[in-house]
Amino acid sequence: MARLKEPDKLSYGIHARMTDPLAIARDVLAQEIKGLESLKTTLGEDFACAVALLNCATGRVVVTGMGKSGHVARKIAATFASTGTPALFVHPAEASHGDLGMISADDVILALSKSGETAELGDLLAHAARFTIPIVAITGEANSTLAKAAVVTLILPEADEACGQTFAPTTSTTMMMALGDALAVALLRERGFTAGDFQGFHPGGRLGAALRRASDLMHRVDALPLTAEETAMPEVVKIISTGGFGCVGVVDGNGHLKGVITDGDIRRQFDKIAQNRLARDVMTEEPRTAAPDTLAGDVLAHMSRNKITAIFVVENEKPVGIIHVHDCLSIGVL
Repeated sequence: MARLKEPDKLSYGIHARMTDPLAIARDVLAQEIKGLESLKTTLGEDFACAVALLNCATGRVVVTGMGKSGHVARKIAATFASTGTPALFVHPAEASHGDLGMISADDVILALSKSGETAELGDLLAHAARFTIPIVAITGEANSTLAKAAVVTLILPEADEACGQTFAPTTSTTMMMALGDALAVALLRERGFTAGDFQGFHPGGRLGAALRRASDLMHRVDALPLTAEETAMPEVVKIISTGGFGCVGVVDGNGHLKGVITDGDIRRQFDKIAQNRLARDVMTEEPRTAAPDTLAGDVLAHMSRNKITAIFVVENEKPVGIIHVHDCLSIGVL
């Protein structure tokens, strides 16, 4: 039987290199950081004007670009949409074949092109002029066709592409991406977009789990382990044992939460239990609680900081639910 040859490093290109990849990577990052620093320095009032124009749109923000700029434009559109600014990406070439119908007079166009002379943008710019649709341009050329067609132009500063002699878009697209993020964040702050609003657009994954509310996770009133202040401790022990949360909430005659007794308290204060003490004698007063609108991520962090495994959800001083640490972990909150 013929034997298989051992892997040959040379066949995989693993041999003495003529270059240092790590040094190259650091040079690329340094070059792109330099471009971002330049962008930060040169950013002016035109940025505030762009935010105001995008914020006033009664329709959507239509983001467009060709090639690498188009890939960045897709990401910017997605970021806008997930942070409260209705947006979509329109491919400029497809726009010339019917997709111009996606763009209405109520929209604002955000167009990306480093040169500002991208031929495929021509029909889209003409459509915008015909229906008086305002354009915000991101380009590296202030005197370009795109810049002249725009109401507001954000000029990318001169910066060497990180790839060197090939001039492939690297530093320029990084600056475009960062500028898109800056616009999105400025818009969400302008609109008062909250973490709760954000969760509505991100129901899945760890992010969606962390942004769910305590009211979404909690076990409700019929499952609450509660007892009165005057309950004898042997009975409290039974409630804790059958409740499944490792604790019991102690309420007064008005149903207000006055304290909590945990199974740890039972072990630490066994002598008081043996003397038939009451719940109010053993409970921890002013226990840690959460409000119904507390984010799930904050609930878990609160439990972790205070080394507790369950927390009562309280509204108007009355317990309306309880959350165990496993309720958070089971939906992916970390």
